[in-house]
Amino acid sequence: MGQEMELAQLDVRYENYRMKNPALEKRLLASIAQRGIEQAVEGTAAGERKILLNGFKRRRCALRLGLHHVPYVALGDDEAGAILNLLRVSNQSALSLLEQARFIEQLRRLEKMSVADIAEQLLRSKSWVSMRLGLLEEMSPRVQEEIFAGRFPMYAYMYTLRPFMRLNRTGQQEVEEFVVAVSGQNLSLREIEQLAHGYFRGPQSMREMIQNGHASEVLSWMQQLPQDAEGCSERERILLRDLELVQKYMQRVMGKSLDPKLQSLAFCAQAHLLTAGILNRQHAFFDSVRRLHDRSGQAPSGVSAPPGWNEPAGDHSPSPPQS
Repeated sequence: MGQEMELAQLDVRYENYRMKNPALEKRLLASIAQRGIEQAVEGTAAGERKILLNGFKRRRCALRLGLHHVPYVALGDDEAGAILNLLRVSNQSALSLLEQARFIEQLRRLEKMSVADIAEQLLRSKSWVSMRLGLLEEMSPRVQEEIFAGRFPMYAYMYTLRPFMRLNRTGQQEVEEFVVAVSGQNLSLREIEQLAHGYFRGPQSMREMIQNGHASEVLSWMQQLPQDAEGCSERERILLRDLELVQKYMQRVMGKSLDPKLQSLAFCAQAHLLTAGILNRQHAFFDSVRRLHDRSGQAPSGVSAPPGWNEPAGDHSPSPPQS
């Protein structure tokens, strides 16, 4: 169980390295009120004030219940040693990937440890360490803040937003804007996935509705749509898939075409020919898309137009990347 430690002796500098979970903390509060703190909090051994690494929810619950002491176990004498031991037993202490990543990054700052050094100390592969550091580096500080504060679920970022970033070349700024727009609304993973499809693949008007705080209206409309292509013929399913691919590759070409590094003679010659062919067909192509849009919009599908929906005005070309 460990020694008894006064709450006032705990240094909580690493509190923002651990994710908040209000629902879990509420249940924990009720449990501690009935049975007390059954599992010791963990941190460093040295010094008068102990640096807390694991047990921040228990500490906050103790404060709310007016408790002055908590059971305490030391993971190591110094800061780096205690962090290493916490990471070694991270499966038992239920550290998430992002929590592991933050502590690994702190080891690099504290001890100037390389990826190879950390991997050796943790008995892990270098790819295990690099993957966590890479995950943290691809996230903006604001996105990290929303996830660690418990306002946006980590799993939605990992399994919904990251695929958009990889497949659609969605930029960090776009992801941050989406996360900020939907954070703190107690949305389910499924609802966030639906909104992400509308935000990153839908028209600009849908993106603006989500940004302006109308996510619930967008969800209500999207939930009228069929969940899959059931009821479509094989020919219809093929065309729907083709339309998804056109939309996906339009976004990719718009972004990639502004890259100033695309300048070799071979590239320019072939790109000039291909773009000439595309431009030659643009009017016929967009006339076809417009006719399909109008015809499908008039069909009695039972799905109403989205609230505040206007005819698509089209997207603007992205700004050139800043060097």
